Amino acid sequence: MFTKTKDIDRAFRHIRAFSIVIIISSAFVAATAIYLGLSAASDSRQKIYILASGKVLEAYASERKDNISVEAKDHVATFHRLFFTLAPDDKVITANISKALYLADATAKKQYEDLRESGFFTGVISGNVSQDIQIDSIHIELGAHPYFFQCKAVQRIVRPTSVVSRSLVTEGYLRSVSRSDNNPHGFLIERWQTTENKDIQIQSR
Repeated sequence: MFTKTKDIDRAFRHIRAFSIVIIISSAFVAATAIYLGLSAASDSRQKIYILASGKVLEAYASERKDNISVEAKDHVATFHRLFFTLAPDDKVITANISKALYLADATAKKQYEDLRESGFFTGVISGNVSQDIQIDSIHIELGAHPYFFQCKAVQRIVRPTSVVSRSLVTEGYLRSVSRSDNNPHGFLIERWQTTENKDIQIQSR
């Protein structure tokens, strides 16, 4: 009788131990499944699908700090291309300058107004002059906010009788602002000034 009792007790302990192992294993599997599910959901939220030219392209979202240097340089480059790309067409000039002024503060607007009052844009239109810009380098100092930048570029001014290349160096500061359709990078150029703008080559046409 005692032997049967011991067998029953031993069997009960085995069953209890087995049940505990099953419960712990099930809890581990459930926790792992939940973790993997949350990770997959988080990864999926980092993916953005863009439709371009009938093709679906996959992009990835990331923290701003991961791309701040790239975004800052592109902001500076975009501003300079818009501000310094001119054509003998008042609508083109106005459209480009209007877009550029969303990316900078009153210092850029003042330079535009000074050029307009001096008759510079009238001369571009009446003289059939076109101008574009090639960015050579953009240096950003990310050690302190607002971020100091220096942009080095070459202006190419095409006149009916000549093509003039001019070195252009500007500098200023980048302040973080809210992103918008007119300012997708979320930066504003402040204290912008031209430190060099001189002829480096003149070619006859």
